[in-house]
Amino acid sequence: MALGMLFLMGCHDGEQGQKLRLAHGLDVTHPVHAGMVRMGEVVDSISGGQLQLEIYPSGQLGTESQCLELLQLGSLAMTKVSAAVMERFAPSYSVLSLPYLFPDRETGFAILDGPVGRDLLAQGSRARLRGLTFFDAGNRSFYTKDGPVRSPDDISGKKVRVQNSAMAVNLIRHLGGSPTPISYGELYTALQQGVVDAAENNLPSYYTSRHYEVTPYYSYDKHTSVPDVLVIGTATWDGLSATEKAWLETAATMATKYQRDRWQAAEREAVTELLKAGVTFTEVAPTAFREAVQPMYEAARQDPALSEILNKILAAQ
Repeated sequence: MALGMLFLMGCHDGEQGQKLRLAHGLDVTHPVHAGMVRMGEVVDSISGGQLQLEIYPSGQLGTESQCLELLQLGSLAMTKVSAAVMERFAPSYSVLSLPYLFPDRETGFAILDGPVGRDLLAQGSRARLRGLTFFDAGNRSFYTKDGPVRSPDDISGKKVRVQNSAMAVNLIRHLGGSPTPISYGELYTALQQGVVDAAENNLPSYYTSRHYEVTPYYSYDKHTSVPDVLVIGTATWDGLSATEKAWLETAATMATKYQRDRWQAAEREAVTELLKAGVTFTEVAPTAFREAVQPMYEAARQDPALSEILNKILAAQ
């Protein structure tokens, strides 16, 4: 069947109940995919089969950007994106990319699961994209070729690969490094050939990408904890009944707890395997890093799109 015909098919499939298509670019082994599968199981169970998810992983229905466009058109029901990607549609999301925003994982998710997080999830509705929940995407830390990172001095002068994000670029600049945007698929070679000296990511990604083979020092500075967002198009959401919306929200809540547990298990597995591979792990005191990035907070407080939500986050800690 042609891809266009797949999108044009109705969500109602006779006696099988209503089916919502969820597409994303992650591999089926990823903890976030596992969370989506659990969500599908729960919504099918609590609705008695009246509402179901059809999940298309690994980019089967397009890139992340293409999936978002399809959500806005109503041709696709749901997808997963990083909160950093949502900045393009709702500037308030960029507050989640501020370094050292949350003191720990538990505090961060308590805030994201509360009124502040619900307010953020609703922000994208103006762009026809409504957030349902925040999935765990871990903490991002630095990994390097020639020794551990213990202070900003160890970043100073280094070329550090970053995502194509203003916040990520500013972080490295404030630490004295040279931010270098490079596509993720080209990063292994760039590290191997010395195009960049360091990169940053979460533990499972560091492990599955095999970047540890060329950058064997992983330093736990945990500078950002940008979550993933499960997004539904408002064209789909507005067409659901109140009961169907409640089923979906209940399933999303239950799947989120499951996914976060799976993420922590994936981190433990990654550490076990990375230690076997000879990776050197270093605990990092964050004080000097926090001081170095304070200008980013001052700029956020001057930004009308960020100041209110930032103050609410800090007040909730």
